[in-house]
Amino acid sequence: MTMVEMEPAEHLATGERCSSAQLWDVLVDRLPVERVPIASIRAADSPRLAGESAEHARLLAQSDEILPPIIVHRRTMRVIDGMHRLKAAELRNQHEIDVRFFDGDEDEVFVLAVRANTRHGLPLTHADRTAAATRIVRSHPQWSDRMIAGTTGLSPKTVGGIRRRLTEELPQMNLRLGHDGRMRPVDSAEGRRLAAKFIVENPEATLRQIAKAVGVSLATARDVRNRVRRGESPMLPKRGERADGPVAAEPREEAAVERPAGDRSPGMARIMPILKRDPSIRYTDQGRLLLRLLDANTMLGPDQWNSLIENVPPHCRELVANAARECAEVWRQVAQQMRNRAG
Repeated sequence: MTMVEMEPAEHLATGERCSSAQLWDVLVDRLPVERVPIASIRAADSPRLAGESAEHARLLAQSDEILPPIIVHRRTMRVIDGMHRLKAAELRNQHEIDVRFFDGDEDEVFVLAVRANTRHGLPLTHADRTAAATRIVRSHPQWSDRMIAGTTGLSPKTVGGIRRRLTEELPQMNLRLGHDGRMRPVDSAEGRRLAAKFIVENPEATLRQIAKAVGVSLATARDVRNRVRRGESPMLPKRGERADGPVAAEPREEAAVERPAGDRSPGMARIMPILKRDPSIRYTDQGRLLLRLLDANTMLGPDQWNSLIENVPPHCRELVANAARECAEVWRQVAQQMRNRAG
């Protein structure tokens, strides 16, 4: 798949479609802040089925903190993220409010609204997230279940169930877009068939070229190439069938980094929502900086980290390893100081 690389600010200014849902937060945070009359702003196309909470808006209005800018779609002047902050500003009798404008199309506006509301503020209910996922499956059928799950806060299995219920009204697609911006075959057998065809037509191609051309993993590309060279079928035998001896199995990817055995501390999936709901964190400059730094370490899942690692050129690997060790050491020291202060 060929993708045109653009600088984040340029990407948003032109309204181009983002290739990875994981980049939204980074892109939006770089938009300039403008002071805008409240009377010119329209209500959101909100993912909240029950609308906004009057009590939450009242609590924000009573807070002494300066509230973060809201996000507004420039073309429609509809709120993307920040309806509670807008209501709070009205309760404070403000006539203007800080705004970051977004210039994308309306399908991307809703995706951004969902993502923003699952990452901070008053949490979306399960019904809100399910309804949002249903809408995104319809508007972005080319997105993978995992990509939609990362946007809505649901599990990939739940998103897959929603997609199956909508099968008759969705276009049939052989490829889906993942977090890393790559299109991959929905059917792994189809990916293997395409890889074998590419290898036969391009016998000198490297594993990376094979994987990129047909959208399979490096491990699958290696396995298919080996099978083709041995004159075997590129397909895996069905479970229980044998191929020249032992039962064949899907080649294993390189293992992702796992938490140490015996580590019972709460995972990031539980920690981040708690921190993002805490007003003493959300509504202070230092707190928001901390959330951005933590978010930068949690935006990518194991598959995306593995993809990044695989694509580091050989001559840069030691440099990246040293930089990663330094980052890890900084966070280790932060963790130790936090534990010391916690008593």
